[in-house]
Amino acid sequence: MSDPPKRLLIVYHSQTGHTHAMAKAVLRGARRVQGVETHLKMALRAGLEDLLGAQALLLGTPENFGYMSGAMKNFLDRTYYPAQGQVNGLPYAVFISAGNDGTGALNSIERIARGYPFKPVCDPIIARGDVTTGILQQCEELGETMASGLAWGIF
Repeated sequence: MSDPPKRLLIVYHSQTGHTHAMAKAVLRGARRVQGVETHLKMALRAGLEDLLGAQALLLGTPENFGYMSGAMKNFLDRTYYPAQGQVNGLPYAVFISAGNDGTGALNSIERIARGYPFKPVCDPIIARGDVTTGILQQCEELGETMASGLAWGIF
């Protein structure tokens, strides 16, 4: 009997469509890898069951006022306490669409992720300004890397 497929959860929020484009690119890359189920969820629709069913997590957010989006914060707030002790070391990475430098959004996510505690496994991708084809290519590579890490048992 074969093991069930590993699950990669991509949770994102987008207002202008930039982060959505990045999330779709992450999804495209992840779906290149066999043996991994990839689920794309908007932050306000993702919940505890989604998080607990995942073996890896990608978080995508716009930078709003130097912070993550309210929807992403809402997802993290809703799942934080119920997930305690159940997601220790969950591999994760971040992608951000930023009007400024994106460091405030990144720092806020990293601070909360340490509390779960999640384990960072890939460098963040921050699109500063326009989401270029180069950024979308990086997002595809991020998705493929995360899915490959799951498929090969690296994470």
